[in-house]
Amino acid sequence: MLVYQDLLTGDELLSDSFPYKEIENGMLWEVEGKWVVKGAVDVDIGANPSAEGAEEDEGVDDQGVKVVDIADTFRLQEQPAFDKKQFLVFMKRYIKLLTPKLEGEKQELFKKHIEGATKFLLSKLSDLQFFVGESMHDDGSLVFAYYKDGATDPTFLYFAYALKEVKC
Repeated sequence: MLVYQDLLTGDELLSDSFPYKEIENGMLWEVEGKWVVKGAVDVDIGANPSAEGAEEDEGVDDQGVKVVDIADTFRLQEQPAFDKKQFLVFMKRYIKLLTPKLEGEKQELFKKHIEGATKFLLSKLSDLQFFVGESMHDDGSLVFAYYKDGATDPTFLYFAYALKEVKC
């Protein structure tokens, strides 16, 4: 299994069990998330409650919680939304932090295509949810989620060059 860690913080952000599609010249990875119910357990032990004099609804009150699989699995922490000015300030700082961590050709491609990826994200800014890794480190990568064309499940966006592949 491959896990993808944030190059800046080491937080686990994704794994190969969630297939991705490269967009914006390979700068962003697009990953489909799913709403799932976590914690709901419906155990049928074969008993007949009505024959035992029990009420129909009697039993364990185990309420499930709806979560998005990716956010839950990697303990992504939602952050307040950015306005355009805040986002551009973040991106300038982020580019400055990430660029020296990239080597050779990756660094050149990053410099060449990050502006297009930033414009793409800016065009969706009002629809985006913002997440950071579990450590909630200020210098970490952002993960974005939005609902594509009226979809009921969110699509996540990752900065591809900010992910380090680790074999588990």
